[in-house]
Amino acid sequence: MTGGSVMGQIGMPELIVVLLVVIILFGAKKLPEIGSALGKAIREFKKAGKDIQDDVKDAVKKDDERKS
Repeated sequence: MTGGSVMGQIGMPELIVVLLVVIILFGAKKLPEIGSALGKAIREFKKAGKDIQDDVKDAVKKDDERKS
């Protein structure tokens, strides 16, 4: 990889293969449950990343104010 996003390199054929593997492993009846859990995990991951960014920005701001 050359520093690009992994999601930018996943195309439709790859997604279809992943979906087929998931259906084979878990069955079609479990797909909504798996999708819901995956969506929740992604939201929590993004929220944690945003919280970390906010904490860093606050720390930098406090440091700048202290230096002034």
